[in-house]
Amino acid sequence: MKRSQLLLATIALPIDYFMLVLAGLVAYQLRFQSWVREFRPVVFHLPLAEYFPLVLAAAAVCLLLFALAGLYALTNQLKLSQEIGRLFLACSAGLALIIVLFFFNPQLFSSRFIVLAAWLLSFVLTSLGRVALRLGRTNLYRRGWGVSRVLLAGSDEITAALGKLFHNSPQLGYKVVQQIAPSAISNLNEFTSNVDEVVVGDPTLTHEFTLRILEYCVTHHLGFKYAADMFEAQSHNVLIHTLAGVPLIEIKRTALDGWGRVAKRIFDLIMSVVLLAALSPLLLCLGLIIWFDSGQPVVVALERIGEAGEKFRLFKFRSMVHNAHLLKDDLRAYNERPDGPLFKMANDPRVTKFGRLLRRTSLDELPQLWNVIRGDMSLVGPRPHEPNEVASYQLRHHKLLNIKPGITGMAQISGRSNLSFEDETKLDTFYIENWSLNADLVILVKTIVVVLQHKNAV
Repeated sequence: MKRSQLLLATIALPIDYFMLVLAGLVAYQLRFQSWVREFRPVVFHLPLAEYFPLVLAAAAVCLLLFALAGLYALTNQLKLSQEIGRLFLACSAGLALIIVLFFFNPQLFSSRFIVLAAWLLSFVLTSLGRVALRLGRTNLYRRGWGVSRVLLAGSDEITAALGKLFHNSPQLGYKVVQQIAPSAISNLNEFTSNVDEVVVGDPTLTHEFTLRILEYCVTHHLGFKYAADMFEAQSHNVLIHTLAGVPLIEIKRTALDGWGRVAKRIFDLIMSVVLLAALSPLLLCLGLIIWFDSGQPVVVALERIGEAGEKFRLFKFRSMVHNAHLLKDDLRAYNERPDGPLFKMANDPRVTKFGRLLRRTSLDELPQLWNVIRGDMSLVGPRPHEPNEVASYQLRHHKLLNIKPGITGMAQISGRSNLSFEDETKLDTFYIENWSLNADLVILVKTIVVVLQHKNAV
């Protein structure tokens, strides 16, 4: 899922919360209008200062009910009628919950009018908010913002139906950049320079042909969907979409998607800001020691490859002599990791005396907290590699680029530099396919233990 699409999907939550709070406030103001007081005199005392916190809490509870109703499932493409129906059920469930609270504690709240008015207004306003969001999203899609640019492969009736649907339904967020017959595909590079995903519409194409396109999409970090036949088996990290009555199977590059991606980013931001603030005295001391030990620069910015093959600058405390990269070619004969593209050398002569301590304790990695704040990296993920190392990747290794690289990861808590490159790849691939926020917490805790034990650091 593209960042623009994720933004459009997640913005529904704050809009819903605003509408729910607004409904509560409007209901409160209505209760004290003269035309309402004429037939229902006010016999209770409820200052706005006491009422407003109740509205905020009730709106938060309603959001949970909305989530249970599937209104924030990012992979759903509900019709407007289905969405409004679920809003009605969720708002009604909130009303029922308040009625139950009234039953057990009649003094909890003093106005049935406000409760009923808030229920009706919450349904109306959240429905209006969802309609406005759909209209705004469709307008953005029509202008080309946030759309998923599609290469549609196939020449049968199903492919034609999908192409017609994508053209006539801009609210779906797909734009067919090009449609090609499978027989015309000789080199995919000719067709994919400006697309985000490939959709194979013909379910009768050979598995070998579909697999070749899938491998190309994995290598070039493109989305991939294909029309399934009736006997298609479900597998890990697979989503099923139904468009124009055709089941489309999407093979997700990682389990880290949707709300999981949002939660991980929020967790990364909070933790990295807290750690950077708490460790700032230590960072200052380390910087001064490096400066006195071997001069400037104290921090180096190294070119690395991140998510989707994007280059970024990774920050580290300098642990090597100046211009160490120029000496690397002279030392390749001493590489202790010949099984893969990485260069590792236990007694690397380029490392300074204080740099050895930094590496053994992993303190040289601390400036990467700034990379996390910038959004280049995550706290947990595969370690980023140099451009020339990534250039030597085999096909299966490209999966490591499906998520943001991390300061630590599965490989770092499972053997660090003693692991072969293939073992490291397998561990990181397992993490990518089975991500969870709980796994991130476990890896972070284990990282602290491993670092304190000074195990296998190079």
